[in-house]
Amino acid sequence: MKPKIRIDFSDFWGNFRKCDNFFWNLLSKRFDLELSTDPDFLIYSNRLTHVHRVHNCVKIFFTPESYAPDWRECDYAFTCRYLDDPRHMRLPLYVVYGPPENLVRTGSENWEAVLASKKEFCAFVVGKGTRERPDRRAEFFHKLSRYKKVDSAGGFLNNMGSNVPYVGGAKVEFLRPYKFNIAFENAVVTGYTTEKIVEPMQARCLPVYRGSPRVNEEFNTASFLNYHDFAGDEALIEEIIALDRDEAKYLERLKQPNFINNQPNEFYDEERLLNQFEKIFSQPITPVSQRRPLFFFGRWILVKRNRPPLRKNASG
Repeated sequence: MKPKIRIDFSDFWGNFRKCDNFFWNLLSKRFDLELSTDPDFLIYSNRLTHVHRVHNCVKIFFTPESYAPDWRECDYAFTCRYLDDPRHMRLPLYVVYGPPENLVRTGSENWEAVLASKKEFCAFVVGKGTRERPDRRAEFFHKLSRYKKVDSAGGFLNNMGSNVPYVGGAKVEFLRPYKFNIAFENAVVTGYTTEKIVEPMQARCLPVYRGSPRVNEEFNTASFLNYHDFAGDEALIEEIIALDRDEAKYLERLKQPNFINNQPNEFYDEERLLNQFEKIFSQPITPVSQRRPLFFFGRWILVKRNRPPLRKNASG
């Protein structure tokens, strides 16, 4: 019989469905979940909204961005960071974007047909610019465009007149006819490896990747063009041009396994994640949101849904 867990979610993105998401579907395999407005455990995300503050239960932070956990607000965290802390487990965003089977080479692929379908050169799908000054994605886009037109189908630098819909699978389908995809992360942060690298892999399109310096520990760098392996923009662009002009060389690169030894990396291991949640659900702790100073009175205190009894002062 599965242990019963009262849980809720807050501060996620707009189309987030509480009873049909990565965490709910994963946890349902081992636990009997009850969605509750008065939960024992809250999984929250966005650092720009603060609904999680109305709860005094155990709080679990997850972010799709490169943020580190704020231990003043959460008891446990799943982020992209490499942290040596038992309260934290690394969960790169790409794990949420589908099972690893989509990336494993099976030997049954018709690579000549895949190559024949590559009618377009390079795609660039970015919603907005970065805070980098100068914006390295924009710089690289313009430099590569001097060789051939790069199709930009996002909100940023759009040159196609329409955007790729922000719905599941739409970007992968858009990338299928392209040889290359400029897949630069929003920021170069160790561990920050997102869906940007796996979406072109799923589309059998070579990622031109710039991001985490440790990406070589997660994926086989022979299966994509890793910015960190080149001396700079010009050297990387020279390699793209060489691959574009030599179909045999391009296909040899495209056929490389995405994972090291063609085995999914440890971050896809569901047992690893479920064991961490089992520890979270079974360990008795005083939630960090209940550890406040004696005379604390914040603006969220009166709307707490599961607030503990207020402490009495020393005079009683």
